[in-house]
Amino acid sequence: MRYRVGLAILVVSLPLLLSSCDAATELGISPQGILVQLLSFGLLIALLLKFAYRPILNMLDERSQKIKNSLEQAESLKQETAQAEQRVQEQISEARKQGQDIVAQAEQVGVRVKEEARDQARKEAETLVAKAKAEIRSERDELVAQLREEFVEVAIEAAQKVIDKALDKDTHRQLIEKTLQESGSLKKE
Repeated sequence: MRYRVGLAILVVSLPLLLSSCDAATELGISPQGILVQLLSFGLLIALLLKFAYRPILNMLDERSQKIKNSLEQAESLKQETAQAEQRVQEQISEARKQGQDIVAQAEQVGVRVKEEARDQARKEAETLVAKAKAEIRSERDELVAQLREEFVEVAIEAAQKVIDKALDKDTHRQLIEKTLQESGSLKKE
Protein backbone atom coordinates (compact mmCIF):
# COMPACT_ATOMS: atom_id res chain seq x y z
CA MET A 1 0.00 0.00 0.00
CA ARG A 2 2.78 2.39 0.88
CA TYR A 3 4.55 1.61 -2.39
CA ARG A 4 1.45 2.45 -4.35
CA VAL A 5 1.03 5.80 -2.60
CA GLY A 6 4.64 6.73 -3.34
CA LEU A 7 4.32 5.62 -6.96
CA ALA A 8 1.08 7.60 -7.39
CA ILE A 9 2.75 10.76 -6.06
CA LEU A 10 5.65 10.24 -8.47
CA VAL A 11 3.35 9.69 -11.46
CA VAL A 12 1.28 12.80 -10.64
CA SER A 13 4.24 15.08 -9.97
CA LEU A 14 6.28 14.04 -13.09
CA PRO A 15 3.88 15.53 -15.69
CA LEU A 16 3.50 18.65 -13.61
CA LEU A 17 7.24 19.09 -13.51
CA LEU A 18 7.62 18.50 -17.25
CA SER A 19 4.79 20.92 -18.17
CA SER A 20 6.22 23.68 -16.11
CA CYS A 21 9.65 23.42 -17.72
CA ASP A 22 9.58 27.00 -19.03
CA ALA A 23 8.92 28.50 -15.63
CA ALA A 24 11.43 26.21 -14.04
CA THR A 25 14.20 27.17 -16.52
CA GLU A 26 13.65 30.82 -15.75
CA LEU A 27 14.26 30.01 -12.06
CA GLY A 28 17.38 28.05 -12.90
CA ILE A 29 15.86 24.62 -12.46
CA SER A 30 16.39 22.16 -15.26
CA PRO A 31 13.75 19.51 -15.83
CA GLN A 32 16.39 16.89 -16.63
CA GLY A 33 18.08 17.62 -13.26
CA ILE A 34 14.81 17.21 -11.43
CA LEU A 35 14.12 14.00 -13.32
CA VAL A 36 17.56 12.68 -12.41
CA GLN A 37 17.06 13.69 -8.79
CA LEU A 38 13.65 12.01 -8.74
CA LEU A 39 15.09 8.84 -10.25
CA SER A 40 17.96 8.81 -7.76
CA PHE A 41 15.51 9.51 -4.90
CA GLY A 42 13.34 6.61 -6.11
CA LEU A 43 16.39 4.39 -6.41
CA LEU A 44 17.41 5.40 -2.86
CA ILE A 45 13.95 4.58 -1.55
CA ALA A 46 13.98 1.21 -3.38
CA LEU A 47 17.40 0.37 -1.95
CA LEU A 48 16.33 1.43 1.55
CA LEU A 49 13.18 -0.65 1.24
CA LYS A 50 15.15 -3.65 0.07
CA PHE A 51 18.13 -3.49 2.44
CA ALA A 52 17.03 -1.44 5.47
CA TYR A 53 13.24 -1.37 5.79
CA ARG A 54 12.66 -5.14 5.50
CA PRO A 55 15.40 -6.12 8.02
CA ILE A 56 14.11 -3.48 10.43
CA LEU A 57 10.57 -4.82 10.02
CA ASN A 58 11.85 -8.37 10.48
CA MET A 59 13.75 -7.29 13.60
CA LEU A 60 10.62 -5.55 14.95
CA ASP A 61 8.53 -8.65 14.17
CA GLU A 62 11.04 -10.84 16.00
CA ARG A 63 11.06 -8.44 18.93
CA SER A 64 7.27 -8.42 18.95
CA GLN A 65 7.26 -12.24 18.89
CA LYS A 66 9.77 -12.37 21.78
CA ILE A 67 7.64 -9.98 23.82
CA LYS A 68 4.55 -12.06 23.04
CA ASN A 69 6.38 -15.25 24.09
CA SER A 70 7.63 -13.56 27.27
CA LEU A 71 4.10 -12.47 28.12
CA GLU A 72 2.81 -16.00 27.51
CA GLN A 73 5.58 -17.42 29.71
CA ALA A 74 4.79 -14.84 32.40
CA GLU A 75 1.11 -15.80 32.25
CA SER A 76 2.04 -19.48 32.39
CA LEU A 77 4.31 -18.85 35.38
CA LYS A 78 1.54 -16.85 37.02
CA GLN A 79 -0.87 -19.76 36.58
CA GLU A 80 1.73 -22.25 37.85
CA THR A 81 2.39 -20.01 40.84
CA ALA A 82 -1.34 -19.82 41.57
CA GLN A 83 -1.62 -23.61 41.30
CA ALA A 84 1.43 -24.09 43.54
CA GLU A 85 -0.03 -21.66 46.06
CA GLN A 86 -3.32 -23.54 45.98
CA ARG A 87 -1.48 -26.85 46.54
CA VAL A 88 0.42 -25.27 49.44
CA GLN A 89 -2.85 -24.02 50.94
CA GLU A 90 -4.36 -27.49 50.55
CA GLN A 91 -1.32 -29.05 52.23
CA ILE A 92 -1.51 -26.49 55.04
CA SER A 93 -5.21 -27.20 55.58
CA GLU A 94 -4.49 -30.95 55.50
CA ALA A 95 -1.68 -30.47 58.03
CA ARG A 96 -4.04 -28.43 60.25
CA LYS A 97 -6.63 -31.18 60.04
CA GLN A 98 -4.02 -33.81 60.91
CA GLY A 99 -2.82 -31.63 63.78
CA GLN A 100 -6.36 -31.32 65.10
CA ASP A 101 -6.80 -35.10 64.78
CA ILE A 102 -3.56 -35.66 66.69
CA VAL A 103 -4.66 -33.23 69.41
CA ALA A 104 -8.04 -34.97 69.65
CA GLN A 105 -6.35 -38.36 69.87
CA ALA A 106 -3.97 -37.03 72.52
CA GLU A 107 -6.93 -35.72 74.51
CA GLN A 108 -8.64 -39.11 74.24
CA VAL A 109 -5.45 -40.87 75.32
CA GLY A 110 -5.11 -38.40 78.21
CA VAL A 111 -8.67 -39.06 79.35
CA ARG A 112 -8.14 -42.81 79.02
CA VAL A 113 -4.84 -42.68 80.94
CA LYS A 114 -6.49 -40.53 83.61
CA GLU A 115 -9.36 -43.03 83.94
CA GLU A 116 -6.93 -45.95 84.05
CA ALA A 117 -4.88 -44.19 86.74
CA ARG A 118 -8.07 -43.46 88.67
CA ASP A 119 -9.17 -47.12 88.38
CA GLN A 120 -5.71 -48.34 89.39
CA ALA A 121 -5.65 -45.95 92.35
CA ARG A 122 -9.12 -47.14 93.36
CA LYS A 123 -8.00 -50.78 93.11
CA GLU A 124 -4.86 -50.05 95.11
CA ALA A 125 -6.95 -48.24 97.72
CA GLU A 126 -9.35 -51.18 97.90
CA THR A 127 -6.38 -53.54 98.22
CA LEU A 128 -4.89 -51.41 100.99
CA VAL A 129 -8.24 -51.25 102.77
CA ALA A 130 -8.62 -55.03 102.45
CA LYS A 131 -5.08 -55.55 103.79
CA ALA A 132 -5.74 -53.14 106.63
CA LYS A 133 -8.98 -54.95 107.49
CA ALA A 134 -7.17 -58.29 107.36
CA GLU A 135 -4.40 -56.93 109.60
CA ILE A 136 -6.98 -55.50 111.99
CA ARG A 137 -8.80 -58.86 112.11
CA SER A 138 -5.53 -60.66 112.60
CA GLU A 139 -4.48 -58.32 115.41
CA ARG A 140 -7.94 -58.54 116.96
CA ASP A 141 -7.84 -62.34 116.81
CA GLU A 142 -4.38 -62.28 118.36
CA LEU A 143 -5.56 -59.91 121.08
CA VAL A 144 -8.65 -62.04 121.71
CA ALA A 145 -6.46 -65.17 121.94
CA GLN A 146 -4.05 -63.35 124.20
CA LEU A 147 -6.92 -62.10 126.37
CA ARG A 148 -8.32 -65.62 126.58
CA GLU A 149 -5.01 -66.97 127.74
CA GLU A 150 -4.67 -64.22 130.31
CA PHE A 151 -8.26 -64.76 131.35
CA VAL A 152 -7.63 -68.50 131.64
CA GLU A 153 -4.61 -67.88 133.84
CA VAL A 154 -6.43 -65.31 135.94
CA ALA A 155 -9.39 -67.69 136.26
CA ILE A 156 -7.07 -70.52 137.29
CA GLU A 157 -5.41 -68.38 139.90
CA ALA A 158 -8.79 -67.16 141.12
CA ALA A 159 -10.12 -70.68 141.25
CA GLN A 160 -7.04 -71.84 143.12
CA LYS A 161 -7.45 -69.10 145.63
CA VAL A 162 -11.14 -69.72 145.99
CA ILE A 163 -10.90 -73.44 146.31
CA ASP A 164 -7.65 -73.34 148.05
CA LYS A 165 -7.03 -76.53 146.59
CA ALA A 166 -4.72 -76.82 143.65
CA LEU A 167 -6.20 -78.62 140.83
CA ASP A 168 -4.14 -79.95 138.11
CA LYS A 169 -3.28 -76.88 136.06
CA ASP A 170 -3.71 -78.58 132.65
CA THR A 171 -7.08 -80.04 133.57
CA HIS A 172 -8.23 -76.70 134.90
CA ARG A 173 -7.09 -74.94 131.70
CA GLN A 174 -8.95 -77.44 129.51
CA LEU A 175 -12.07 -76.91 131.54
CA ILE A 176 -11.93 -73.11 131.21
CA GLU A 177 -11.16 -73.27 127.46
CA LYS A 178 -14.09 -75.61 126.96
CA THR A 179 -16.32 -73.16 128.80
CA LEU A 180 -15.04 -70.25 126.72
CA GLN A 181 -15.56 -72.14 123.50
CA GLU A 182 -19.08 -72.99 124.48
CA SER A 183 -19.77 -69.38 125.37
CA GLY A 184 -18.16 -68.24 122.05
CA SER A 185 -20.30 -70.68 120.02
CA LEU A 186 -23.39 -69.41 121.83
CA LYS A 187 -22.49 -65.81 120.86
CA LYS A 188 -22.08 -66.75 117.18
CA GLU A 189 -25.52 -68.33 117.04
